[in-house]
Amino acid sequence: MKKITYSIVLLLVFIGFNSCEKDDICVDGTTPLLIISFYDIDDTETLKAPANLVVKGQLYDDTFGAVITNTGTDSIQVPLRLEALNTVFSLTTNETTDATNDNEDQVNFIYTLKEVFVSRACGYIVNYENLTVDLTSDTNNWIKNIQVVNTTVENENAAHVKIYH
Repeated sequence: MKKITYSIVLLLVFIGFNSCEKDDICVDGTTPLLIISFYDIDDTETLKAPANLVVKGQLYDDTFGAVITNTGTDSIQVPLRLEALNTVFSLTTNETTDATNDNEDQVNFIYTLKEVFVSRACGYIVNYENLTVDLTSDTNNWIKNIQVVNTTVENENAAHVKIYH
């Protein structure tokens, strides 16, 4: 009788351990952000933060919503749209705090989407390929030049785009 009870308990423990699943926690990755670095137009190797930078993304109804407000950094990370093949950002700089001195430039990032399966827990992420940039010209652009450094956005290790001002 002891052998049967011992065998049943051992069988139940064995079945219990084998029926457990690995936890579905996503730690492998997410869709990467676009990294933009700002450089001095006169010294193209020197990072230069734009004064009082405000970044707004174009919404569905062609209005703009705030992404980054009033920053003074030489690099930013912005999300690209997943449901479209382009994302338009309004980058506004201002040497003073007076709104009449705002200088707004619109930048259109054009790309193709590539879905990548990460894991069962994470599902799919999107990488962006064939990245190109189009600057809307006006009479007073503060952005002087844009260079795409990496046409594939698949990680957040280095800048993908350099903006010279």
